[in-house]
Amino acid sequence: MFCPLLLSCFFYQAERMKIAQDYPLDGHNTFGLQAKARWFIEYESEDDLQRILHDEYFHSLQSLHIGKGSNLLFVGDVDGIVLHSAIRGIELAGETDDAILLRVGAAEIWDDVVACAAEKGWGGIENLSLIPGETGAAAVQNIGAYGAEIKDAIETVEAYSRLTSEKRIFTNESCWYDYRYSFFKDERNEPYIITRVTLRLAKHPALRLEYGDLRAQVDADSSPTPAGVREAVIAIRRQKLPDPSELGNAGSFFMNPLVSPSHFAQLKRDFPDMPSYPAGDGRVKLSAGWLVEQCGLKGKRSGNVGTYPHQALVIVNYGQATGHEIARFAEHIREQVKQRFDVRLIPEVKYVGQEMPGR
Repeated sequence: MFCPLLLSCFFYQAERMKIAQDYPLDGHNTFGLQAKARWFIEYESEDDLQRILHDEYFHSLQSLHIGKGSNLLFVGDVDGIVLHSAIRGIELAGETDDAILLRVGAAEIWDDVVACAAEKGWGGIENLSLIPGETGAAAVQNIGAYGAEIKDAIETVEAYSRLTSEKRIFTNESCWYDYRYSFFKDERNEPYIITRVTLRLAKHPALRLEYGDLRAQVDADSSPTPAGVREAVIAIRRQKLPDPSELGNAGSFFMNPLVSPSHFAQLKRDFPDMPSYPAGDGRVKLSAGWLVEQCGLKGKRSGNVGTYPHQALVIVNYGQATGHEIARFAEHIREQVKQRFDVRLIPEVKYVGQEMPGR
């Protein structure tokens, strides 16, 4: 069936919008999985996005908006429309004596943004260096690492409603940020597509070095800078995590679980060496990687799928694995952790395929 939306887009601005049918998605997920989208549209402006969102045919199909695909597990083809932003740009949006406001296009590679800020000496996101993906998706996921989260730097998020095509500017508070959670990630909320993110960065930053390995890496520098912290983070990550271009993976596959104080007290009695971190609201955050490792699953391999030998929380594609193989392996890990610790691991990776929600 030919798509009226794509026909109108083609004649309207064919040079500005990428349109394809039966489009391969192996280059749009860091697991390197083979999957196809019935339709793929890449837009370069907010006007293009609004034109898509106003189209009746678009709303008659299931749709999925993706970034770099560093948090996706394709368990099948996408029988609908896959959207991808090509809205780029990093611009100065404001400045005070203490801070810089940086307005970033959703399609900008996140690590390029961190590199730009660190080079200028602007602090707040250097701990998030080398995290794969694009800026819009980073704001959706509330990415975090080494004691920092992107929410700590977000000033506003510009987004368009999938339902009404109206633009809304979200304040940091209205994004509802929590650990690996945001308004945009909750499927109970009205669905939005992020187009730009404004970051508030410090001119005289208080660097976060609480993470043990990070402090040790930068202690030799008596006057650490955002650039120095960035270099340290990159060095640590390269030691512990595989490069997706060489070994398919989506980074940490599971979120660190949050448990009640009473549950943690029981676990601590049985496992005195269990690491933990305060998580607010009285909850306690556990290390998912530690739980997986204690089950003897670090470096475990089954066919083309396994956990990375240097980081138990990372599931890797060693060859021509399918999404279903990876999903089954992940479920095995969840069962083992549940059986030993009575703790439920929740995937940080989003499963996508034939059963994709129609939003």
